[in-house]
Amino acid sequence: MSGPRVERVEAAGQAPASVGESPVWRAAEQALYWVDIPAQKIVRLRIGTAERCEWRLPERVACIAFNARGSVLAGCETGLFAFRLPEPEDANVAAGEPIPVVGRKLAAPVFPFDDMRFNDGRCDRQGRFWSGTMVQDMSLANPGGALYRFDANGVLSAPVVAELITQNGLAWSPDGTTMYLSDSHPLRRQIWAFDYDVASGEPRNRRVFADLHHYVGRPDGAAVDADGCYWICANDAGRLLRFTPQGKLDREIAVPAMKPAMCAFGGRNLDTLFVTSIRPATGANEHDGHLFAVYPGVTGLTEPEFAGEL
Repeated sequence: MSGPRVERVEAAGQAPASVGESPVWRAAEQALYWVDIPAQKIVRLRIGTAERCEWRLPERVACIAFNARGSVLAGCETGLFAFRLPEPEDANVAAGEPIPVVGRKLAAPVFPFDDMRFNDGRCDRQGRFWSGTMVQDMSLANPGGALYRFDANGVLSAPVVAELITQNGLAWSPDGTTMYLSDSHPLRRQIWAFDYDVASGEPRNRRVFADLHHYVGRPDGAAVDADGCYWICANDAGRLLRFTPQGKLDREIAVPAMKPAMCAFGGRNLDTLFVTSIRPATGANEHDGHLFAVYPGVTGLTEPEFAGEL
């Protein structure tokens, strides 16, 4: 029996991302947004028309969320920033060129080491923004990263989960009472689940949800479907893995890129799983670094917006 349909979304000739991350579906625009971390870019693709737009930020950007007014909350190198993304017709740039934007810093942790940045991030069901930090040189295997919460009042928490090497995999169950988190470093390869207090935003009772040493790849970015199952990008293995809420692997889907990085449900009926990818420094194929659409036969959930003003 054949598996689900998997398509490359971007047109032939489109330059690949170096590190494609943080896909976010905006239903009002029927568009997918994502980032290219080292290129310091946010990208938008209108799925129906294939119209593409790029914005260049002052520093590396790893994760984004929107608020109700369409402003962007971004986890970057030096902290959390608010950005407004002008439309191409309102920007004084040549057609097809990235639009430069300048943001406003909202908050920043005290980074315990040099060369750190934010990594994976998204909002919980109540609109709090969560993101973790990491030392950018993964070869150091430095557990100096931590997970932070940024609330609607503009308050950045102290580290909520500490001693992370490469924070990833944030997601919440449909009712918001379970939080998922991963560490994708080759020495860790762990996915954890927490009981999540939706009123206070406090995760408790951390336990191993899935140990990818027993499967394939490294656990990168994730999404939860309407059935409460957890989809994780298996980086270095060219796979998407779906785990039931009980932590049982029940599906495995191959994608054309060796390093799928993060996934998000979108499309008119939230029945498309969009997957960004990373282009390896050596041995890359023609699909590495591009965006893919997977049609898994299940639907996703609307991505929560940040509850505060930006």
